[in-house]
Amino acid sequence: MQRIGYNVHDRRSSEEEIRGDPADGHHHDHHNHHHHVHHQGNRHPESDHKASHDKQLAIPENKSKIKDMDYEDDDEDEDDDDELGGGNHEEEDGFNFEADLLNNTKFAEADFVFFNRVPKVGSQSLMELMARLGKINGFTHARNKGSAHETIVMNKQRQNDLVGDLLTRQKPHIYSQHIAYINFTRFHLPKPIYINLIRDPIDRIISWHYYIRARWYYRDMKAKLGDQAPPMPSDEFLNLDLDTCVRNHDPHCTFNQGEIKNAVGDHRRQTLFFCGMNQKVCMPFNSKVAMQKAKRTVETEYAVVGTWEDTNITLSVLEAYIPRFFRNAKVAYYLGKDRLSRVNRNNVTRIVSDETRTILRKNLTNEIEFYDFCKQRLYLQYAALSHGKKFGEDDYLLVPEQHNNSDEEY
Repeated sequence: MQRIGYNVHDRRSSEEEIRGDPADGHHHDHHNHHHHVHHQGNRHPESDHKASHDKQLAIPENKSKIKDMDYEDDDEDEDDDDELGGGNHEEEDGFNFEADLLNNTKFAEADFVFFNRVPKVGSQSLMELMARLGKINGFTHARNKGSAHETIVMNKQRQNDLVGDLLTRQKPHIYSQHIAYINFTRFHLPKPIYINLIRDPIDRIISWHYYIRARWYYRDMKAKLGDQAPPMPSDEFLNLDLDTCVRNHDPHCTFNQGEIKNAVGDHRRQTLFFCGMNQKVCMPFNSKVAMQKAKRTVETEYAVVGTWEDTNITLSVLEAYIPRFFRNAKVAYYLGKDRLSRVNRNNVTRIVSDETRTILRKNLTNEIEFYDFCKQRLYLQYAALSHGKKFGEDDYLLVPEQHNNSDEEY
């Protein structure tokens, strides 16, 4: 597919960077996330391709539901990471360089946001918020229709078809789909603004376990998909609590390290949605290599990776780093909070024992490290906006103390 009318940014993308010399057989990028700010420093504020709307980086005033995942082989190798240099943290003429170093929005080459949403993280609430913001900020939001079996990892041809379709849609727009990270520059096409949400890996597994055991889930799927919807499972399946499932080593609750595909289908790999489309690298469960590649992709490609566990921080960072789409996000969220916080919430979640949580934690070490990395980056972005100082009081007028329900969304 030939690209017309775009000036492709010459910096290689995350997937291209990870590809190394096949002779060395080395896939691990050895990236140390504690040096995140330092590694962002090769990004120059005066880059020729910076979009005009990216200069709106805000500085505070006073200064599917899915049952199974499908995968398609994609055998292309991955690139090695380039070394990233240091940066200037000084402030000149009111421009916040510390925030700019953590701002990937300016590297986008198309005026649209790609939300490759992770399951069980509250993505339904964010999509409803984006639909409301579209009416305020002048953009459209669309999502894929969904199905009982959605393809998370696609082959190269299907990726090419999807990105080609998305880039020909009227802009500005946001598109949402349960899908692994797609490298648009791999197809010599302009990259979008990438965003996503994350959630504590233990809470995600608990949420998923009871979500697929909620009778309303199957009734809802039947209403939406008709004969293509999955049938209502047996009472034995629906009533299986997570503690018993883990204790009895049920196939739904085993966590074999390095496993490529679980026989029953599951969403235990949060890193997959950031690692990308290379099944060999990204699919092994709790893989350190996949985790490191996912970290690098977040750091170099994603504008914002937020979490509803820190609602205020996430909304503030979205507003500041992607103002074209998320201006007024906090006001819109809290004015509609009663509705937004109940979207797709599952009320059948049960108490999970400390013993089960400990077992899960031991089996999700790299997933947990990735989650902690993303939250650290979010906090860095938030702190950089005010150089570590508090925002103005007006920033909190509509923001009560948060006690977010861990079952928000599913």
